[in-house]
Amino acid sequence: MHAGDTLANVQINMWCFTKGKRAAYVLYKNKANRLQPSNSAPSSIYISQFQLRREGYIILSEIEKIIQRLGLPVTDRYDLPTSKSRFPDGANYRIEISGIERPNVLNALIDEMEKRDVPVHRIIGVVMGGMLLSEEELREFAEAAKSAKLEVILGVGPRSFYDVGAQAKTPEGITAGLRIRGADQLMNAVKDVKRAVDCGMRGFLVFDEGLLWALNELRKAEAIPKNTVFKVSVFAGHANPAAIKVLEGLGANTVNPLADLSLPQIASLRSVTNMPLDIFVSIFDSFGGFVRFYEAPEIARVASPVYFKIEPGLAAAQYYKSYTSPQLLADLAREKVRQAQVVIEFVEKYYKDAKLSKPGVEDLAIPE
Repeated sequence: MHAGDTLANVQINMWCFTKGKRAAYVLYKNKANRLQPSNSAPSSIYISQFQLRREGYIILSEIEKIIQRLGLPVTDRYDLPTSKSRFPDGANYRIEISGIERPNVLNALIDEMEKRDVPVHRIIGVVMGGMLLSEEELREFAEAAKSAKLEVILGVGPRSFYDVGAQAKTPEGITAGLRIRGADQLMNAVKDVKRAVDCGMRGFLVFDEGLLWALNELRKAEAIPKNTVFKVSVFAGHANPAAIKVLEGLGANTVNPLADLSLPQIASLRSVTNMPLDIFVSIFDSFGGFVRFYEAPEIARVASPVYFKIEPGLAAAQYYKSYTSPQLLADLAREKVRQAQVVIEFVEKYYKDAKLSKPGVEDLAIPE
């Protein structure tokens, strides 16, 4: 390469400092700029990757080009492109409130929604697991949500924390997540979904990729209703574009990635899928306690279609137990609705083009 050569689609030999070997790269730049080697670099010899990146060039190795052909970005989306994807009704964002553990908590949430005139589209119900409610309670829950036109994503009960194994309960073993152990527990999880379906539920929170695949196959076979929705939980721990593509291929309809992703990282997830992303804007202290209200307008722009997920409190382990005070959970549900009102105000003020779905839109997994 000589001074003045155009860099677009030109292959050059470059010294690879990490391996100490020469390798072929393809250089790209958005504008028709020309490279002028620095005074310290001999013309037509080797130019460092650092120099090229500093001058605004994108260096794509052969491996990176293959990754691109797979439909994956090779970097996070620092350009923060405006998402062109939308919900079926054309909206950019919706509201999701988690931790609605019992019928009385749902009734408190509905009451607060009506008092404040705040639309809530989805609730994550019984995060502690649907198996901890009686069938009578599940039907009461489904009827109340149906009347309020709320989508319910019900927590599947069987999980490693409830199993007799000790690993998930240890400080390091917990890093394996809430995955299901063995065929018996897998079948118990399937039965838990079928039990809730029979009580009217049409949406489920899934922690385990194997369970997701099995449930999707059952949905294809119409052993469970075709309109059943599967949401992948934050407890599954996914946070990169390849993982999002895998989950969608396994049958996920909506995904809650890790809660602490930056805007460029969120944008990289959006670049590989059109399904909704569920992004925390308020989260437990035990998860970091961050509040992203001022980022909500940009998240709506970059991540559309997006559910803004609201789940404040001290710790999930404190609230998601069958013996937690129902009144405490009901009071917290009212606070979550109040926070939803604030989030909507921020988006309306700072991203005026954003569209919020109306309550009860057709594509929601409302109980039947």
